[in-house]
Amino acid sequence: MNSRFSSRDVVALTGITARQLQWWDERGIVVPAREGHKRFYSMDDLAEVAVLCELRQRGFSLQRVRKVMRFLQRELGKRLVETVSDGAEYHLLTDGRNLYLEDSAHAVINILKNSKQPILSVCLTDTVQRLRARIGKKHAQSAVSSKQKAGRRKAS
Repeated sequence: MNSRFSSRDVVALTGITARQLQWWDERGIVVPAREGHKRFYSMDDLAEVAVLCELRQRGFSLQRVRKVMRFLQRELGKRLVETVSDGAEYHLLTDGRNLYLEDSAHAVINILKNSKQPILSVCLTDTVQRLRARIGKKHAQSAVSSKQKAGRRKAS
């Protein structure tokens, strides 16, 4: 699986805008590797962008989302992809104002503060798995496109 993704790849795989991605880099939210002026994102970076996008779509401010990401890295000691790759199921639970991390059937950690409202779930594992499926599909489409171009050159 590709371990480096261009900004264009990240936009295509997550639905984020190129400007938003650049802004997040400028603010140190998700900082890619650089080669000259080009930005390259790791699978860890890509997973974090996908989770950030999901939380933003659910109405969380960027400030709260940053707090969640810092908490996850500090508490879990790993980045999202590493955590999900260990086979554990993690869910972010939200009531629209607060976020909780469920790391087992018995442990729910309140990330922001206590709340007494119903809770909705954002599955970190599912987000990373959907992202991996999109990457696989993109690679398959690229391979087919390359074969078609090669076939046209031979026919010429």
